[in-house]
Amino acid sequence: MDCAILLCLAGGFPASAECSAAKAELIRRITPWPVEPPLQLWRCPMGGHNVGLPGGGGSDSIPPEVAQYRDAIELWQLSKHVTSGSGGRDVYTSTVRYGYAPSSGEWVRFPSNDNALPEWLDDTIRQRTGKGFQDEYGRGFRSIVVRMQDYTGASMTEWVSY
Repeated sequence: MDCAILLCLAGGFPASAECSAAKAELIRRITPWPVEPPLQLWRCPMGGHNVGLPGGGGSDSIPPEVAQYRDAIELWQLSKHVTSGSGGRDVYTSTVRYGYAPSSGEWVRFPSNDNALPEWLDDTIRQRTGKGFQDEYGRGFRSIVVRMQDYTGASMTEWVSY
């Protein structure tokens, strides 16, 4: 399955039964909790190459052509809760960011800040909800947003509510 995820990811998840199954497995791994590494290359022998072991494997144990797809995966776990009371509206937000560490290839949690989201993520939130992440108006949500890259360098973003 991980070889299919890698190949379909590189191709932008083209419409096919195999790539639909690969994308569904990738989404299953990242939602809702615990978040698993979406691309588990140690399960894909890729012609006998040593692609690493669970929990890492080192970025130099896989070809650079493969590492570029792995390292481009960026995942954000977002939640927003809005309450109204006698004191006005309160907004509670939470962000958790995951990705592959470039130096080791391990799936790690990176520091994140609710007030300093990358522009692409802020745009995605506004497109999906109609409001900014910190806006006091709008509805709450819990979701996973994953951004990946295909062989042309084009970004693909997937929003999954849970």
